[in-house]
Formats: sequence, structure tokens, C-alpha cells
Amino acid sequence: MRSCYLSAGAALILPALALSSGAKAATCDETFTKAGSILSGMRFTATVTVPDLTPASAIGQMRGIVAAKGYDVIVAEPDDGSMLIEQPQTGKARAFPITITATNAGGQGTVQMEAKLRGGQTVPAEAAKTEMCEMLGGLKGGKAGLAAASSGMKAVSTAPPLEMDALSLSQQISKDTERNAAAIPLRYENKSFIIKGMVGEIAKDRGDYIVTYKIPQPYEQAIRLPGQAAFKTDIACVMAKGQAAFTLQLKPGKTIRMSGVYDNFSPTDHILLLKDCRSVG
Repeated sequence: MRSCYLSAGAALILPALALSSGAKAATCDETFTKAGSILSGMRFTATVTVPDLTPASAIGQMRGIVAAKGYDVIVAEPDDGSMLIEQPQTGKARAFPITITATNAGGQGTVQMEAKLRGGQTVPAEAAKTEMCEMLGGLKGGKAGLAAASSGMKAVSTAPPLEMDALSLSQQISKDTERNAAAIPLRYENKSFIIKGMVGEIAKDRGDYIVTYKIPQPYEQAIRLPGQAAFKTDIACVMAKGQAAFTLQLKPGKTIRMSGVYDNFSPTDHILLLKDCRSVG
């Protein structure tokens, strides 16, 4: 008859196996949480753990991953394991911030992503989980991760140009200035725009033609939005080479639709300057 007892060694091994099984890292889907409300602002969080992943490698890789998806990278600090990105604005839907934090303990890298929607915004929880876990799932440890991080730190967003009317953009920049003017250059760096509006002024400065959109003062507007800034932000376009013929036929009040790329912003003069501007049919 076969013996039914366990040896002392086996008795010690079984609890160890049970402990090892219980210590297995949770999947991204399992860590996903939802908090807040539409009124106060919804918040989504997801986390992954990857062996042999340093904070610097994680942030470098995430920069490449999010840029390929069209997210705007506001700031990335690899050595500190921190990054702030934004889901890009589309039409009238405002962007919202996403914070990525990376740590390492015992050779295990942990990366957390937290999306904070603004009050009034809503995203289906299942869609948020799928998107966040897909991005976090692209992280790699070891040499493969380091190679991906090196490439990722050079990546730029592939988001399409932001298309809107001049007055809406002016009001948006003014409101952003009230919230945190220091974030504006980071938010719009390398951003392309397509802006429709009316000509305000045409000028020439050191060989460059500059077209400014007509933006009324807040007190001149027939309809003012709730919470609108008390000041306006002017939008000026430095025209690209080859646009002289188009520019010289413009006059104040004429409707125009132009493309351009962010160049500079002055929070004191309230001017957003675009470069390489061209007429768009």
C-alpha cells in the first residue's frame, strides 16, 4: 500500500509554492480602478509590473508609445520616473491630463497611469481600461526595454492638426493662461493648427509678413461663455515663404483659413505666435 504521508521537506515546499502563487503580480485589467463622477471629474488608474524595468527606461518607452498614439507629451523626467501627457483636444472636447509614474523595487519595475478628466467630461470605463492597458502592455524590461526607451525619448506626437476657429482658440489660450501660463509652451510645442477667422491686421517685420486674426475683446462679444477669461489672446501668423502673393491680397475683415505651427507665446502681452503659416483652401 502506497504511503500517504508527506515528508518534512515536501511539507515546507508546499506552503512556499502557495506563497509564490499568491504573490504573482496582478494584471493591468485587475488593477484598473474608476473613481469620481462626471460632475467632480472622473479618474481612472491602471498599473503594471515588469521585471528588470528601471524608471528611466519606463518613461522613455512610454514617451514613444503615447506619441505614436497621438498624445501630447507635456513633460518627461526619466530619471525621476515621471511624465505628464494629455489626451489631445479634438474639436470642442478639451484635453485632459494623464500622469505616468514609474518606480523600481527588488528588480521589479512598477508603472502607474492615472487619467483625470475634467468636470463634465465622460469616457466609458471599459474604453479607458482598454486604452490604458494597451499602452502599459507595451513596456519591456532589460536590454529590449532600454533600446525602446532610447528611441522613445526622440519621438514626437503624431496627432493631426488642431482645427478650430480663431475666437475659440483665443478663449482657450486665455483660460489656459489663467490656470497655468507656464504649461502653455509645453502643451503646444510642435503643435500644428488650422485656424479659420477674419483678418485683423497685415504687417511686415524684417522681411516677414505677419497676419493677425481679428479677435474682439470679451466686453465686445455678443455672447460670453460662463467662466470666460476677462482678457483676449491675440493670434498672429508669420507667413511662410511663397505666401507673399496671398498675403498682399488680404484686407481686414476678410475670412481666411490658414495652417501654422506653434512658435511662441507671451503671457504678459497675451499673444500666441504661429510660424510657417499658409492659406488652406
